[in-house]
Amino acid sequence: MKIRTRLTLLFTLITATILLAFAAVIYYNAKENREKEFYALLRKEAITKANLFFNAKVEAKTLQDIYQNNRKILNEVEVAIYDKNFNLLYHDAVDIDFIKETKQMIDQINQQGEINFYQANWQVIGLRYRFQDQNFMLTATAFDQYGYNKMDSLLTSCIIVFIISMLFIYIAGHFFSRKAFEPVKTMTENAANISATNLHLRLTSNNSKDELSKLANTFNDMLKRLENSFDAQKHFVSNISHELRTPLSALITELELSANKDRNIEEYKTVIRNTLNDAKKLVRLSNSLLDLAKASYDVSEISFKPIRIDEVLLEAHQQLQQANPNYKIDIHFENDFENDNQISVNGNEYLLKVAFVNLFENGCKFSNDNRTIVSISFDKEKIILQFSDKGIGISKDDIENIFTPFYRGENKPYADGNGIGLSLTQKIINLHEGIIYVTSVKSKETTFTIELLHL
Repeated sequence: MKIRTRLTLLFTLITATILLAFAAVIYYNAKENREKEFYALLRKEAITKANLFFNAKVEAKTLQDIYQNNRKILNEVEVAIYDKNFNLLYHDAVDIDFIKETKQMIDQINQQGEINFYQANWQVIGLRYRFQDQNFMLTATAFDQYGYNKMDSLLTSCIIVFIISMLFIYIAGHFFSRKAFEPVKTMTENAANISATNLHLRLTSNNSKDELSKLANTFNDMLKRLENSFDAQKHFVSNISHELRTPLSALITELELSANKDRNIEEYKTVIRNTLNDAKKLVRLSNSLLDLAKASYDVSEISFKPIRIDEVLLEAHQQLQQANPNYKIDIHFENDFENDNQISVNGNEYLLKVAFVNLFENGCKFSNDNRTIVSISFDKEKIILQFSDKGIGISKDDIENIFTPFYRGENKPYADGNGIGLSLTQKIINLHEGIIYVTSVKSKETTFTIELLHL
């Protein structure tokens, strides 16, 4: 069942329930009012007959004739008068005697002052009447034909109005649900036209603050992220194919040339050295790609624990110097830390070490003295790490793109690289909810600054 149909039926059901409750309350109140009004009429008729009988001294025969004549054209009230000893003083029609009074009934009326009840569909009232310091018991009964007819007419009207109302409410609900879901229908049609080849398309939104506009904007944001992801993936595949093709082509060329003719030992050694260098480039590229993949995981899939930043820096220092003994790393604390929490962060040790190694290596290979200086400082919330070198610097144009994957700037002739290290470092720092930025003076110095929240 469509949501639109379900909402229409639900709206109709809720409205029907409200109307039924409303009609039931009206009918119940009308029923109660009819009953009270008719009991009041019976009381009035009984007292009137008693006044005529006792005060006006109207003969019983006259009163009975009036009752018999009226009974032919309307539901006349049948009245009986008893004394407290259950002696009948007057009765409109003894031959009819619909109530069939008993001694217990008369005693109950005398004790309570007034009673009322139903006998079949006839209403009966009994009341105590005071005349000349004596108590007399009056009973009166009648069938409220007019009242019952009004109640039947009211019930019929309620049923007819309810049925007609339900038809109108269903039609109105169907119309309004269709109007309400028109934007959803439009969004569905637009979404059906979006595929991997046209992710630039967006859902229409009226830019209001209603839920459908928020849904459309959220979906458009998701499409934007998907488009960026697809573009990044295409860019990544394009760059990685180029990066892999170059060392592989060099390897094949070197091996083919060495296999085509005999060479002396020195020439074979040269070929082996060149091949080994190309293989090392492939290994470095593969390692960088694996690290980039790890840094692209969802945060929930990466193991985080409290780690000391100084220990990670020292491990990164040792790892880099094992691979490049001529690189020099200086680590300085700008101020003392009061406890281990100030030097510790909640992070992944392996990924942070990869980021620090990249910054160490980047500073050393682009500086004249192959030296990188790390300054560590603290404030109430953050650890601030500054990786500085006295090297060739970075141009303003390159700084804007320096964290773009596979980007190689003006400095690429000075050292080998694949353009992954700094983009990988930024991903790692972002995973740790930190920030990284760079400042540089051309031909003088470059400083990468990292800010991480400590424990």
